Amino acid sequence: MSIITISRQMGSLGDEVARALSSKLGWDLITRDLLMERFFPDIRPDQRTRLGESAKFYLSEYKDGKTFKDTLSESLLSMSKETSAVLLGFGSQLLFSGSESAVHVRIVASDEVRLSRVQKQFHLSETAASELLASTDRKHKRFVSHVFGEDSTDVSLYHLVLNTSFMSVDECVAAILAAFREHELRVRISSETKSEGAIDHQTDRPVFKNASEAEFAKILDMYHIDWKYEPKTFPVEWDSEGNVTLAFSPDFYLTRFDTYLELTTMNQKYVTKKNRKLKKVKELYPGISIKIVYKKDFLELAERLKAFGSSDPGNEQEK
Repeated sequence: MSIITISRQMGSLGDEVARALSSKLGWDLITRDLLMERFFPDIRPDQRTRLGESAKFYLSEYKDGKTFKDTLSESLLSMSKETSAVLLGFGSQLLFSGSESAVHVRIVASDEVRLSRVQKQFHLSETAASELLASTDRKHKRFVSHVFGEDSTDVSLYHLVLNTSFMSVDECVAAILAAFREHELRVRISSETKSEGAIDHQTDRPVFKNASEAEFAKILDMYHIDWKYEPKTFPVEWDSEGNVTLAFSPDFYLTRFDTYLELTTMNQKYVTKKNRKLKKVKELYPGISIKIVYKKDFLELAERLKAFGSSDPGNEQEK
């Protein structure tokens, strides 16, 4: 299942973002209080107090030779196999640092904005609010440092860092959802590639081999069709030692339609060769949807693009 972890500064609206996100997704929101109730039902009052006061106490024995940290980690990992959830705080970004299905988010804001929010929320003077922020920041940082040996402010721990000095809660939720869905797609393609015996070569920045591919990408963008460029290669022939001697790499993958497209504007000789490859792919990888876009079809789409008024979809959107 999927996990989104939220780390936040006090006064950054991180709690509000987590609640709105879990509501939008229909997932459970796992907070520290819920953890105590669900995973430590028989904890003594004095132990609960110690856990709230001392980060190092998480490393002490809970029961059966396991520490509180061990029990927390095992319980959360077990839960994540059964259900998707939004996890708020308690170093969850590090508990799931090795999970491909997890997305880690950090919510921050400027000191000035945080100070103003905390003053209003708790009806404090500027001095008292400043002291509360400093104390809470130290406590959060100390917890992650003592329990996990990491710095919670290290941006390399996160897929996404959002600043609510400039973004609303709704904007943050939209950004997290977009990042999560893209991440989920990349993980799915990678997983399917391994199970199919294909080759995964998804890239962060597509480098088109020719102008026709770049033009076709613009057409897809014009119609708001999500795509990936050459995310997979399908081997279709091997030599006696198992080395790949012939493979097929479709140009585009349309994520919404779960369909691969191979663009061909070449002469008939090469089109015939591609068709032979495509036939082998369908034989070796049943269930894979691959279609060839021929020169005539491409030119018709290109003419539509020209008639649309611009060769740059980005410029069109700015008008």
